[in-house]
Amino acid sequence: MVGPSGSGKSSLLMLMGGLERATSGQITALGHDLTAMSEDALARLRRDHMGVVFQSFHLIPTMTALENVATPLELAGHADAFSRALSELESVGLAHRANHYPSQLSGGEQQRVALARAAAPRPDILLADEPTGNLDSSTGTQIIDLLFDLSAKHGATLVLVTHDEALAARCDRILHLRDGRLVAHAEAAQ
Repeated sequence: MVGPSGSGKSSLLMLMGGLERATSGQITALGHDLTAMSEDALARLRRDHMGVVFQSFHLIPTMTALENVATPLELAGHADAFSRALSELESVGLAHRANHYPSQLSGGEQQRVALARAAAPRPDILLADEPTGNLDSSTGTQIIDLLFDLSAKHGATLVLVTHDEALAARCDRILHLRDGRLVAHAEAAQ
């Protein structure tokens, strides 16, 4: 999804993930009517089927990188939460930083931990809200490559919010929003 600041991209992404409630209409994701679900049911749907990557990372500062990635796996009842978390950190090139706290990591490293955390539960949908917005262009390119690789590796649908038209061109479909409305959509030239 692309569009100017304030066009509703992030709001739409949060609605798609059941992180915000719609004031009208219906939102269906993975065969579920999100507008009719309780907060607990939405949380279970996200836990079991969605990974969310936020622009500002949202890592838990009192937990190591490994613990941040393992937490959603533990909540889902995976007995191998820590080994899977370490494997996911390895896939984003951070196994050697597993025992570091977010404050000990660079912005790019924090975003890679956030990617690992979103991908570790093997979600059906990966939602990414400006995942490179707080990063320099070189680190941003690495993060985007990792995001596309993780999506492909796990077979997850990637829904990406960006201002970057070149990044949007890497996607299968581009939705243009303006003033809270879809104004255009197109299949991207691959």
